[in-house]
Amino acid sequence: MAGWREADRASNRLVGAVGDDPSAVLAHDLAGLERLSPGELERAFFGLLRDPAAEDEVRLPSRPESARVARRLVVSVLRAWELHQQVEAGELLAGELVANAVRHAGGRTVGLKLGRRQGWVRIEVRDSSRALPCLIVAAERGASNGHGLVLVDAVADRWGADLMPRGKAVWCELKVRERAA
Repeated sequence: MAGWREADRASNRLVGAVGDDPSAVLAHDLAGLERLSPGELERAFFGLLRDPAAEDEVRLPSRPESARVARRLVVSVLRAWELHQQVEAGELLAGELVANAVRHAGGRTVGLKLGRRQGWVRIEVRDSSRALPCLIVAAERGASNGHGLVLVDAVADRWGADLMPRGKAVWCELKVRERAA
């Protein structure tokens, strides 16, 4: 129960810090976030991501375990939105985008944001680097890296990257077949 309360406090502080200059609050709260288990992170941030109209992003520590947390969050949200056909692809895409940000951006956190509009669901990962990603086909079969954006390109209906004032956002979108009313 103490972990749950700490997760809730950390998420509230970080959500409030996403605005102007979160560096001071973020440095303090990052230590608290890094102590949370993936399950505690998921419980703390699920509510924020579930709202398709939310403008905020979830900030995760820039470490390999955050890809697993992002995958679980995306699966939970897509199920809550009843987009069961997109769950498998969304899980893969979220993991690849977060893993790439952790591996290549060099920041202390990465941001995860989900959006939904008529006919589309969007997964967006933000980081502090302004270096845009490029699609590189791995030279060898079975190479341990170099497949992230190749997978994103193959699975997503469209993807891209946008420069932001403090970094970039790499995003992908999946088509959603809406049910007739």
